[in-house]
Amino acid sequence: MLTLTEVEALARAVHEGQTDKAGRPYAEHLQAVADGVRQRGGDADQIAAAWLHDAVEDDALSETRLREAALSDRTKAIVLAVTKRTGETPEAYAGRVLATPGALLVKEADLAHNADPARLAVLDAPTRSRLTEKYTHMRALLGLTDDAGTTG
Repeated sequence: MLTLTEVEALARAVHEGQTDKAGRPYAEHLQAVADGVRQRGGDADQIAAAWLHDAVEDDALSETRLREAALSDRTKAIVLAVTKRTGETPEAYAGRVLATPGALLVKEADLAHNADPARLAVLDAPTRSRLTEKYTHMRALLGLTDDAGTTG
């Protein structure tokens, strides 16, 4: 099994050169989500999944490569649970996250960082508004209260 240090190195390598919507290195988001999972009491499987939570969705890592990686089945299941699929409704996505043990904590940390006011502040007003609405809707679908996960 890969250690968390090795998972972090893998995540940083597969996302090398990618930036977030604000133009920041994507690894900063991965670090924040992994830290958020750790701060919320997540275990090693969840922290590993946090590092890789966008890898398949962003085509940084193929689903086949993820399945073949030296990761726990639980880590792989969490990564796949939080991977959005083309054409999938938010309701179907939320249902899969809720049905996968350990995935909700990872998604909560992801949403917390995505919705961080400081992170959103650098975006143009229409994008900021659209994303805020999107994240609020997803938190509601996941049953996350307004005060949970808004730091990070």
